[in-house]
Amino acid sequence: MKQRLESLDALRGFDLFCLVALSDLVEELAEVIDKPWMGTLIECFTHKKWEGFSSWDLVMPLFMFMAGVAIPFALSGYREQGARSGKLYWRLARRVLLLWILGMMVQGNLLALDPNRIYLFTNTLQAIAVGYLFSAIIYLHTSWKTQIGIAVALLLTFWAAMEWVTIGGFGGGDYTPHGNLAEGIDSMVLGRFRDTAQVIDGEVVVKASYTYTWLLSSLNFIVTVLSGVLTGEVLRSSMKQGWKAFLLLAIGAILVALGWTWDLVHPVIKHIWTGSMVLVSSGYCFLLMAVFYWWIDCKGHNKHLTLLKVYGMNSITAYVVSHVISFRSISKSLFFGLEQYVGDYYGFIIQASNCVILFLILYIMYKNRIFLRV
Repeated sequence: MKQRLESLDALRGFDLFCLVALSDLVEELAEVIDKPWMGTLIECFTHKKWEGFSSWDLVMPLFMFMAGVAIPFALSGYREQGARSGKLYWRLARRVLLLWILGMMVQGNLLALDPNRIYLFTNTLQAIAVGYLFSAIIYLHTSWKTQIGIAVALLLTFWAAMEWVTIGGFGGGDYTPHGNLAEGIDSMVLGRFRDTAQVIDGEVVVKASYTYTWLLSSLNFIVTVLSGVLTGEVLRSSMKQGWKAFLLLAIGAILVALGWTWDLVHPVIKHIWTGSMVLVSSGYCFLLMAVFYWWIDCKGHNKHLTLLKVYGMNSITAYVVSHVISFRSISKSLFFGLEQYVGDYYGFIIQASNCVILFLILYIMYKNRIFLRV
């Protein structure tokens, strides 16, 4: 079979299009359209404040999941040779380092060049880096059965720690935003280097609204990427295409059911990346991958995918550029004077222009086969 899945590029493109373009356009429209249906639509692009799961909560897990799907396609040759190449491990280390630095740039604390605003572990790209590194090593040295065993062990380890470990008043089955174990570990270990942290009168203060955790959550970041690895192994197997799609669909349905069942005792919380959230989100990722694979690779509906491929084949570039570079000054220069005629819709037009500029950059790269990978 082909070593590059068009369905994977398309799904990755769909994820990035929603993240760097569609969500901003919907938010701008919501500012000027006061209708019940718009309120319903904007909820689809809004994260849950704490417990539960929205469609927008799937964007980050899907990004990580697809990083895992690509691992068997990229590293199978090394695995077959025994994974003893020093070049391979330098490649993995370089990828992790670059993702980490890009994550700091996206979060804004690296470009500020302010030592008091350097935060170490704060971003989706860094979560991908952790998950990718360990998942790649696990893939290179273990069978798929062992990979499943490791994933289950990590999920249970996280759950047991959250339930029964208490440190400094945090934990012991507490799943509140400011009392859970993952929050306590990040506070104690990262300290001033935690996102939003400031030193005020000699004391480290983090914004009360900041409830994301990273260190203990890394156990489950690995599981999310590993779920993608297992998907990649299915897609690379000699199984018939139709059966691959069916198997992914079945696994996805089972994971979603298990995740929501586990939610009864171990709540689905994306902010701390609970085990139940991993099962639910990975289950949805399996379902999406099954649908895209069946429609594009099995049924051959691979026309009119250029939009998604433009985003999907330069996904890291799209993510970083959209967060680091603002095109608003260009857009306002292009549409200077238009506001008096369009009124409240001016903001939407400017945002649409920003999205078009980013797309044109990515499209030029795509047409010239320039694909920036780390």
